[in-house]
Amino acid sequence: MHKLDNIELFKDLNSEELQAISMKCSWKNYSTGEQILEKSSTSRDVFFVVEGNVNIVNFGVSGREVAYASVESGQYFGELSAIDGRPRSANVIANKKCILASLSPESFTELLQSHPEVSLQVLQRLARIIRVNDDRILDLSTLGAVQRVCQELLRMAEPDPVTPNSWLIYPMPTQSTIASRVSTTRETVARVLGQLSNEDLVLKKGKNLYLKDRAGIEEMISNLAASSGNVAR
Repeated sequence: MHKLDNIELFKDLNSEELQAISMKCSWKNYSTGEQILEKSSTSRDVFFVVEGNVNIVNFGVSGREVAYASVESGQYFGELSAIDGRPRSANVIANKKCILASLSPESFTELLQSHPEVSLQVLQRLARIIRVNDDRILDLSTLGAVQRVCQELLRMAEPDPVTPNSWLIYPMPTQSTIASRVSTTRETVARVLGQLSNEDLVLKKGKNLYLKDRAGIEEMISNLAASSGNVAR
């Protein structure tokens, strides 16, 4: 049987508790590009990504994809429908081969009630999602496309564990993924990355994007805001 040892939500549980949860789960493999959940479906299970990663996406009236998030190995998704009983709010698609464990809403509710430390982690994750979405709504309302791309890079960047006072994005998402997150085109993302590279503000190495001058990127956003004719596209 597969194990849930790498699921961050369960980091405070002992092996016996993990085994009990594992036995309540349904396990399934998904291929790259396979749809896992469809928006508005009535499935209410919570899914744990044991291996691989998935994309949470929606599609506009024109068919344009809007990416909400990428859920990596060790994380989970689907808790909203398990909590409020409403249909799915987005589509979930496997980004690569995945092994997922799904837990029924009844078992998930029982887990939350019996383990306050797990409930607190779920609440903290929902709070982070709300904050990120608030920021993105503000960006869409007030920033042009170039600024939104820069802002998304700043949002994704984490401190470099090797170099002090340095930031990096790993793994760097595709240009199409970034474009769908900030509601612009892949060409605009490519142009912004090229400009940032030419100005020595970022450096691409393999799957890493290093933010060499975070303050410089922030200044670029401010300068664009101060200029006229900054139209989102």
